[in-house]
Amino acid sequence: MSLQCGLVGLPNVGKSTIFNALSNAGAESGNYPFCTIEPNVGVVPVPDDRLDRLAELADADDTTPATIEFVDIAGLVEGASEGEGLGNQFLGNIREVDLIVHVVRCFEDDDVGHVSGSVDPARDIDVINTELLLKDLETVERRIEPHRKAANSGDPEAQEKLATFEALHDHLSDGHWARTFEVPAKGSDRSIIDELFLLTDKPVLYVANVAESDLPESLPQTGSGGNAHVERVRAVADDEDAEMVVISADVESQIVAFDDPDDRQLFLEDLGLERPGLERLIRAAYDQLGLITFFTAGPSETRAWTIEKGTRAPEAGGTIHSDFEKGFIRAETVDFSDYDRLGSEAAAREAGVMRAEGKDYVVEDGNVLFFKFNV
Repeated sequence: MSLQCGLVGLPNVGKSTIFNALSNAGAESGNYPFCTIEPNVGVVPVPDDRLDRLAELADADDTTPATIEFVDIAGLVEGASEGEGLGNQFLGNIREVDLIVHVVRCFEDDDVGHVSGSVDPARDIDVINTELLLKDLETVERRIEPHRKAANSGDPEAQEKLATFEALHDHLSDGHWARTFEVPAKGSDRSIIDELFLLTDKPVLYVANVAESDLPESLPQTGSGGNAHVERVRAVADDEDAEMVVISADVESQIVAFDDPDDRQLFLEDLGLERPGLERLIRAAYDQLGLITFFTAGPSETRAWTIEKGTRAPEAGGTIHSDFEKGFIRAETVDFSDYDRLGSEAAAREAGVMRAEGKDYVVEDGNVLFFKFNV
C-alpha cells in the first residue's frame, strides 16, 4: 500500500528540514523561498516496538518494518491559486497526496527570514487554507456550468449533481473545508465529490515547529506544551477537528545525525525526551490515514504490513502476495499481546489462543497472521 503524506506550508517554516530528518534523503534545505521546487519523496519506516519484540521471539534473520511515504512540497505563498510562486504546480502536487501535513512555524529566529516579516501561526495557516479553498472553488465552478446546461435540458441526473455542486460551492465560499460537506440529495453518496479530488477534502495533520527551548519534558507523554504560537495552532486544529503534534525540526535534524544509537539516546535524555518527535509525527500521520499494522513472524523474516482499518483477511493476505488472496483458505491469528506473553507461535497454539479465521474476518491492529491458501 502506497499512501503519501504531503508536507505543506509557507516557505522557511522547516518542511525540508523535517523531511530530511524523516527520510535522511538529503533534500535541499535553505533560508530562501522556493528552495524546494520539484517535490522530494521519502519512504519512511513506521516505528513499532512490537516488531522488534516479535523478531526477537521468532529469532528472525531479517526484520522489515511498515513504511509510509512523505513528500516535501515547495512552500506556498499568497496568490498560489492564481499561479503566484509556481502555485499551480505546487497545488497540483498537493492534489496527489492522501494526507496534508501542514508545517507551521512556531519559533522566533532573526537569522531565518519569514515571507510575511513576522511569525504569526494563525495568519500563516489562513494563507495556506485560503489558497486551498480558492483552488477548490475554481474546480467546482468548472463543473457547475456544464451540469447547468444539462440540467436546463431536463436531465434529472444532471439536476441532482448541479444541486450538489452548487451546495458545495456555497459551503466552500463560507470558508468550510470540503471534508465537512454533506451531500444534500437523498440517496446520494459522496462519490461525485470524491471524483473532484479536492484539496480541502483531505485530512490534515498540523505540525508546530518550535525551538529546542520550547520542548518541555512533558511533551513526549502528553503532546502538550510549547509556546504562545503553539497555542494558536492548537486552537485552529481544535476548531477544524484536526490533529496536531509539536516537534523541533532543528532538534530532530541533530538526533538523526548520530550514527551510534547509544549517543542518540544520551542526546535525547539530555533534552528530557524519551523518543524523537518524528516518531510521534509518523505515528500520527499513520493513524490519520486510517492505517493499521499486522505482522507475519518466522525465522527467515518478521515483517510489519500496512492495511486500512476494516480490511478483511483475504485482502490483507493480498498485500503479501496476490496468491494469498486468490487461494485464501483461512488465516490463523494471534494477538501480539498473547504472542509476547507466551513467547512463541508454538506456545500460543498450545495455550489455545491461536484462532482460525475465515474470509469475513476483519483484521485488527497488532494481529500476527499465518495464512493458509491454495492456488
